Amino acid sequence: MALDGCGQLCKCILILLNFVFALVGFAMLGLGLWLRFSSDTRGFFDIDLNTQQFVIGVTVLIVLGVILLLAAIFGDYGACNENRVALSVFAVLLGILAGVLIAAGVLAFINSDKVGQQLSEFYSTIYLQYVNKGGSEASLAVTLRLFHNALDCCGMGGTLEPLVRETCPKKGVFDTLFKTKACPGVIQDLFTSNAPVVLGCFLGIAALMVLVTVFACVVSSAIAYSRSSLPPYIRLAAPTVLAPATTLYPSAYVDDSPTF
Repeated sequence: MALDGCGQLCKCILILLNFVFALVGFAMLGLGLWLRFSSDTRGFFDIDLNTQQFVIGVTVLIVLGVILLLAAIFGDYGACNENRVALSVFAVLLGILAGVLIAAGVLAFINSDKVGQQLSEFYSTIYLQYVNKGGSEASLAVTLRLFHNALDCCGMGGTLEPLVRETCPKKGVFDTLFKTKACPGVIQDLFTSNAPVVLGCFLGIAALMVLVTVFACVVSSAIAYSRSSLPPYIRLAAPTVLAPATTLYPSAYVDDSPTF
């Protein structure tokens, strides 16, 4: 079914963005499942490390990944097959995600001090458990590496520092001793000083989802318009068979008698 120019443009943009959403959703779901069931991180769910924030974060990551994947599937199906029901489901799912992101960004901005403190306490718990186990726990080492490489920090900055050196970013001796900061302070500053940036990231992603929802509504309207503007059904008449001329126009009586 042919759509108008605006409908075709929004349809192409919708297909492209849904492909990106599918990749992001698949990555989130894969990361969440790996953190939940991998032998390196499964220990967080089996032993009490005061890591409730980690468990909640992994669960939210899995749920968001599933919702984003479903939204991408419905969006691509609706756009490619011009199905208005699938596009409506896609718009609802994307609207829910946008609302969740806005709420999460606002809460993180309002409670930036508390979020930073909780994450800092989470890191300290992992750090102390890793040291108590003598660096033999692989799941703790993986988590410390994630923190150290993402934030460019290393440990608590105390006397136990050499025990976690192998999980820290690889640097020279001078940088390691004088330029590498302790992770709890870096984590706290990240959420305290950069709270507006974090809020902006959440709102920016939510605005993108709202824009994609608008594209889906435009495509759905274009589909409805194209269906309503189809020409009416015309019943074709059977072809007319012309009768012989003698039947249509019978010739006049001709007197064949001879004339004198």
